[in-house]
Amino acid sequence: MSETTIDTAELGEKIVNVLKTIYDPEIPVDIYELGLIYDVFVNEDYDVKILMTLTTPNCPVAETLPLEVEEKVKSLDAVNNAEVEITFDPPWTQELMSEEAKLELGML
Repeated sequence: MSETTIDTAELGEKIVNVLKTIYDPEIPVDIYELGLIYDVFVNEDYDVKILMTLTTPNCPVAETLPLEVEEKVKSLDAVNNAEVEITFDPPWTQELMSEEAKLELGML
């Protein structure tokens, strides 16, 4: 493996671990298990783009949560830059939650 090759699986895992430390303030479950993260892209410059949603468009942390995600992902050594794009297409539903999140919230 050449030094210029990104181990995307390893970096992806690190990013997911960081995302799992960020919680929705209204639901005691992390944003990853809630299904708020739709996609994570990493380019050859180690720039990360995260496509995520919020539980509602008027979510009280609509301003601060994306910044927290960017800051925490940027803090990873392997990451050059991080950008969060918020989308409501498709809108978030409880169906996007992991089994773990549903169990945590007593929905299973």
